[in-house]
Formats: sequence, C-alpha cells, structure tokens
Amino acid sequence: MKFPSSKPLSCSYIIIFSILLVFNIFHNTTGITARLPNNETVPAVIIFGDSIVDTGNNNYIETVVKCDFPPYGRDFNGGKPTGRFSNGKVAADFLAEIFGVKKILPAYLDPNLQLQDLLTGVSFASGGAGYDPLTAKIVKIKEAVGESRTATILSKSIFIVCAGSNDIANTYFSTPFRIAHYDIPGYTDLMVRSATSFLQELHGLGARRIGVLSSPSIGCVPSQRTLAGGILRGCSESANQAAILFNSKLSSQLDSFNKRLPDARLVYLDIYNPLLAIIQNPSQYGFQEANKGCCGTGKIEVSILCTSFSPETCTNASEYVFWDSYHPSEQTSKILTPIVLDDYIYKFF
Repeated sequence: MKFPSSKPLSCSYIIIFSILLVFNIFHNTTGITARLPNNETVPAVIIFGDSIVDTGNNNYIETVVKCDFPPYGRDFNGGKPTGRFSNGKVAADFLAEIFGVKKILPAYLDPNLQLQDLLTGVSFASGGAGYDPLTAKIVKIKEAVGESRTATILSKSIFIVCAGSNDIANTYFSTPFRIAHYDIPGYTDLMVRSATSFLQELHGLGARRIGVLSSPSIGCVPSQRTLAGGILRGCSESANQAAILFNSKLSSQLDSFNKRLPDARLVYLDIYNPLLAIIQNPSQYGFQEANKGCCGTGKIEVSILCTSFSPETCTNASEYVFWDSYHPSEQTSKILTPIVLDDYIYKFF
C-alpha cells in the first residue's frame, strides 16, 4: 500500500488466542476436493500478509491504510466495500476456493465472525504489512496449540504468507529510515531474516503446509511507474531488481527449511514472473490497460486517495490489470491465482 507522503505505519502485534477449543468442539471433515492431488483433505486455508490478501482486517485497526468506502467493493457481493483492496474479491478468496474450502475468506477481526468460520480458515492479513520490523507488522499468531487432534488439523491446513512488496516499495525506497543504512543486498538480507523468523514461528505452532509468495514485479505497478519510472512512466528497475534479489534469497531459504524440516512442506510461489507476463502482454489475458489502475487517473490513487469522488474512474474494472495504483483488479486476481498455484500445488502434499 502506498502513499506519496505518508509516515511509516506502526501497528502493534494483534494477539491471536488459541483456536484449540474451536477446532476440538466444532470441527467436521467435509471439504475434500478433486482439485487436490491424491484426494487430499484441506481443513482450512489460513492467510497472513499485506493488502493483497487482506479481506477486511484493516477496517478494525487504527491506520490510515483503509478501503472501507466506495468505490472499493463495487463489484463484490452486494456491491459494498468490505475492506478488500479491490473492486471485488482478492487473492485470498480465490486461494480458499482453489483449495476447495470456501469461496469467501473472512477477516479474522470481523466482529461478525462466527466460531464456525474458523473451521475453514480466515485471513489475518493487514494492509501495509511487511517483513521489515519498520513496516506495519504482519498480524501474527502468538499462542501455540497443544492437543494432538488440533495439531493434526493444523498440519493439514494450508498456510499462505504474502508480504515483501511494502518493504521494498515503501519502507526502503520511499522513506529515509533504511536506504541510508542499507544497500539493496543488505536490506533484502534483513527481509529474509525477518521472513525466516516468522516462518519458524508458524512451524512451531504446528503449520506444516506453508506457501510463501515471492515479491511481485513491484516496480511495474502504476504508482511505482508514476513515482520512479520517469516521464514515460516505465517500470522502476531498481524496485524490480530488489524484488528479484529478495526472491532468490527467499527461495534458497525455503529450500534450506525443507531440508532441515522433513515433516514440513514450505512452497515457494512465484508471482513475479506471472504478473509481469500479464503486465507486458495484457491483451493475451483479456485486458486493455496495464499501466494505470481503474480508480481515478489510475496513476497514484490508492486507499484514501481512491474515493467515489475520484474523477475518470473506469466503468469496467475487468478490462484493467490494476484496480487502483497498487492493487490488482478482481479479474487479475482470478486469473493470476490459479496460474501461480498450478505449477506448485502438488508440493504441498
């Protein structure tokens, strides 16, 4: 999430109390899907990360990084904003659907969340989150589960972590706090160390099937083209090179994890190249516009800068790769999510 003149966001950890009793009391075993190898069962999809997979948690956090107002959500069920940084569904919803769990993934902080909703997963993601401790922090599990039945359920659930773009685009390139002290190799090392710590915590809590998305081609999102792409609004090569370097280090770290933890499946999910392919060849995927978002001018509007008063907002967001200047449209998430998973889904099992 990006603002041209925002201060670094601070967000204290949100403590997630143990879901042990919920699973033990209410769990059922439905949900096998033909999409999964070997007729595997996935009890739940649990997601951590940033605004790309936030399904509404920021509605209930004190932050300026919000989207609980029109035109966000205009193509969602009922046409109302839900706190998703999109015109409709986000990748978290499509991930839950692909794994055969449910079509809408609720936000953990939604006060209307029912105990039964936890059975098939929630999103803990928060817009503005990242791996860097200076970036608004990933909402994290803090309490372990203890009983064997719950541990088994957690070990068969799919955990997805999606973060890194805010660290690169915002914390590093848009504030003076890191760039003055780290070069890009050093900063990406810091990101990987923080990612490693978080993944170790998830494993310690019983997660065994963990998918970790790479950083996207962040230099090619509309806001970064505007801020760092020159007069022609080309892709920011420095941001993309930072993403490529981080992704290489992250992939190697996950390989190391899998060698050390034979009971786990940590799966690197490349989103950089599939998204870049859509941006470079939008017409092949049914899009007409890839260099600007649908909302307003599409060049800088995002979150509180993207409102129902924004001029020039498009009428058909499905023609645009991006909904606002930072986030993909629902149609992009719908196309991109299965592309990312297709080559890797078997590695979870």
